[in-house]
Amino acid sequence: MHPLKFAPALLALSIAGPLSAQAPTQVIQLANFRYTPASIHLTAGRPVTLTFANTANGGHDFTAKEFFAASRITAGAAPNGKIELKAHETKSITLVPAAGTYPAHCSHFLHASFGMTGQIVVN
Repeated sequence: MHPLKFAPALLALSIAGPLSAQAPTQVIQLANFRYTPASIHLTAGRPVTLTFANTANGGHDFTAKEFFAASRITAGAAPNGKIELKAHETKSITLVPAAGTYPAHCSHFLHASFGMTGQIVVN
């Protein structure tokens, strides 16, 4: 077998970049009156997929209007600056975050006052 036979495939792989070039994923769990983790740490300008998993028997949301407005969203959506989840639902959004510290909370009635708050720190 001639060694140059595989050259086009190798060239294509080197141009495409590493196979693991996808954005890393960070999972945020929503449960009754808490986010886990409560403080999300991201790197400015580095794409990331945030996966929100509601493990509760009722609905919750992740509202961070300033954060989503400052980020460049490349997949998914955060209408009105929030991710709304029904019981046991999971949603993902891929974005490029901007530097800053942003508050987050559940906007459902009294959930934030019961402690369902957090922050996103982007350095």
